[in-house]
Amino acid sequence: MTQDAVVTGASTGIGRGAVKVLIRHGWRVFAGVRKQADADSLRQEFGDKVVPLLVDVTDAAAVKAAAAEVRARLGGHALKGLVNNAGIAIGGPLMHMPVDQIRRTLEVNTLGPVMVTQALLPLLGADRTLTGGPGRIVNITSVAGKLAPPFLGDYAMSKHALEAFSESLRRELLLYGIDVIVVGPGAVVTPIWDKAENVDVTAYAGTEYAGVLKRFMDWFITNGRQGLPPEAIGAVVYSALAAAKPRARYALMRNNLVNWTIPNLLPKRLVDRVIGKQLGLVSRR
Repeated sequence: MTQDAVVTGASTGIGRGAVKVLIRHGWRVFAGVRKQADADSLRQEFGDKVVPLLVDVTDAAAVKAAAAEVRARLGGHALKGLVNNAGIAIGGPLMHMPVDQIRRTLEVNTLGPVMVTQALLPLLGADRTLTGGPGRIVNITSVAGKLAPPFLGDYAMSKHALEAFSESLRRELLLYGIDVIVVGPGAVVTPIWDKAENVDVTAYAGTEYAGVLKRFMDWFITNGRQGLPPEAIGAVVYSALAAAKPRARYALMRNNLVNWTIPNLLPKRLVDRVIGKQLGLVSRR
């Protein structure tokens, strides 16, 4: 029997990479996108192996409608996977960042996955009348879900919260046998870096952060464009959904030792000083 998964944020990047890998392994994918043009693009590339879902993860009515469509198409069978990938990244210095921006980031990156998960949990096995075993949830966080960089505070907050949601939910869902797995990538080569180049940071031009922010953005975009391909993350998503004994969390990035292992082992104050020296974040007093 075909395995079925829902992947949100499937128009480009990690989401589309996950769709591609899952379909390659014989899965049918319900691909969440916000625009009809993206739905058409998915159908053109993958044919009837993909079922586009027009859904904004912050829109409760749209999420509910998407869940109902998935249930109808499953015809009494359980959903085997949910990949919460939809997300945004804006950034800026937290001292000056508009609270509405932080709220928007949290709504998309944290509350969106919560709402989608709640809507689909019955199909993943909480509804015991469905045939098939319990499914799995993969939440796409980030290296920023554990190591919070400066000037991406809103994004890091949202991903830290998604990590906590995943931990609590995994333990609660022991009751149903539904597993929850975190995939936390570093830089991935996606269109987000083109968008980052066009992020308007002029709002911070009159602050003392202006020069440092420019250096950070240049580094951030250059590093991002040297990241892993989306299909590499998609392959790990597939493993998380299909492996007999998946890990609770996968961290994957180029130069894992320097970008993940060492920063997690070093004292935080030392990491602070290294970052401060690299970016010029030093006290002027």
